[in-house]
Amino acid sequence: MRIFLIGFLILALSSCVDIFDDITIHADGSGTYKYTINMSANKVKINSILALDSVDNRRVPKLPEIKEKIEFYRTKLGDKKGISNVKIDANYDDFIFKISCDFESISDLQEGIREIIKEESKEKNDPILNENWLTWDGKTLTRIVPNFQSFIHKLKTEDQESLKKGQYVSVSRFEKPILKCDNPQAQISPTKIAVLIKSSTFSVATNPSVLKNSIVVSY
Repeated sequence: MRIFLIGFLILALSSCVDIFDDITIHADGSGTYKYTINMSANKVKINSILALDSVDNRRVPKLPEIKEKIEFYRTKLGDKKGISNVKIDANYDDFIFKISCDFESISDLQEGIREIIKEESKEKNDPILNENWLTWDGKTLTRIVPNFQSFIHKLKTEDQESLKKGQYVSVSRFEKPILKCDNPQAQISPTKIAVLIKSSTFSVATNPSVLKNSIVVSY
């Protein structure tokens, strides 16, 4: 599993990547999560990497393996408590991957993802796995991004430059008006029911705190 993840990260982080994550939370705490990775800007480079056996002494997974693993994770996530309607739209021509799912609670969503990573990873004590990426108490949503700095610093300078061209957009949506949020870069929509934060993919990868946000809602 570790080899597969590293191989896929080589594909994702060695190119210009646009990431869009979107979460909707209803009054009862249930909601929908959507996550999109768009690597279309560097599809030629990705195809050249896929043609290799390894990069920097790390094995590169073949396309059939990637397809099989993505379907495996779709099924596995759908089997987790409180998670349903898991969908994956994978475009292997332009390398755009979209995943969405419904959840009964934020804790179900987070624990479902955490359990899959722990089940498949040899590094079960990785500090990243013990972080709370999402918390919701009925009025306040707190969001962070896991810290992947150690991996980013291993990338070549040209690959780090490619990441600087990509964007990371994070959106949080609610049914009631947002009262306040603590990230100065956050933009609250005119309707007051959505908040957006935008940064470069490189900035998020090297300093995850740029997307950290606590959002207070009038539930």
